[in-house]
Amino acid sequence: MPAPTFEELLARPTLAWMGQNTTHLEPPAAVVAAMTASVASREFQLYAPPLGFERLRELILEDLGLAEADAWVTDGAVGGLYHLCTVLAPEISQLITSDPGWPWPGRFVGIGGRPLTVLDVYDQPGAKLSAAQIAEVIEPRSLIYLIDPLNPLGSLYSRSELEAIVALARETESYIVHDCTYRHFAEGHSLVAELYPERTFTTYSFSKWLGLAGLRLGAVVAAPELLTRLTAVPANPLGAPILAQRAAIAGLEGRGPWLQMLREVNRRNIAAVERVVADTGFGSIVVSPSQANFLAVDVSATGLHSEEVCARVLAQDVFIRPGTYQSPHFGARFVKISTSVPEHWVDRFSEAWTTLAQEAAR
Repeated sequence: MPAPTFEELLARPTLAWMGQNTTHLEPPAAVVAAMTASVASREFQLYAPPLGFERLRELILEDLGLAEADAWVTDGAVGGLYHLCTVLAPEISQLITSDPGWPWPGRFVGIGGRPLTVLDVYDQPGAKLSAAQIAEVIEPRSLIYLIDPLNPLGSLYSRSELEAIVALARETESYIVHDCTYRHFAEGHSLVAELYPERTFTTYSFSKWLGLAGLRLGAVVAAPELLTRLTAVPANPLGAPILAQRAAIAGLEGRGPWLQMLREVNRRNIAAVERVVADTGFGSIVVSPSQANFLAVDVSATGLHSEEVCARVLAQDVFIRPGTYQSPHFGARFVKISTSVPEHWVDRFSEAWTTLAQEAAR
């Protein structure tokens, strides 16, 4: 039986959404007020500035601590990533990425006829790309795609690990895309742009930490002369939605208390998921503690395929994701569970997981 479509899932009002890494907590009041005011002013009838509101661009750079860089606000981080990959494709030799990882950048550069080099990390120490792995395959003018923390495993790159990768990139005049979608959930996150500003693009999302997934808002950040290569002919010269930008400005201006609460809820939920996995003996955590708002559970020892596990949990009205979406080599072995969600959703997940474990044991 095929997995349900997102439209079918949206038609289930009681569903616990724990498969897309998005935040489902009650949003900050200031964010809702900003959107309400924008709608009341009918700003949805207007085009936005092509690069985004200046205030929003300033706040993104302030949040990242990259004062010397510039920011381009895009309609979703993936929209900026698509444009970046297609612009760079004619001059790069290959894209280097990980499995597990996120498949779309490889597909984007493939449009330009560039090859994809995928390095397995599931069973590697730390479950992430290493400089030693990259050194074996890197060529002049490669594009290295680093997701940090790594979606879908939750592993985090240390500063020394990034320094070693940057050394390879600099030696080969390669570019790095540092996908920082989950940066706000990590402890001690470092930025490649601080080490290698001349050839690093940082991608930034509002879908996860602020929960604006449906508004489609993100950014690409880079040194001004580097970013100009993308913005000279932007993918969307009419700008990202004003409504979304107003929400993002409000969120960034009040991010301190919000992030503190969000991280506390996320850490509690990660601990609860780890606890039920340990208590039931059904599966094992791949990376602990996860440095993102999700964690991966290896189910290979249960005798069930990851898609079967997800289907059985979905039958109890809880949506989690099979690894097959993000890993051709290892996807059958693990499922991914999102944790920046209401705590009662995690309680429902724990009940569903316990039931699944009991059924599998019969």
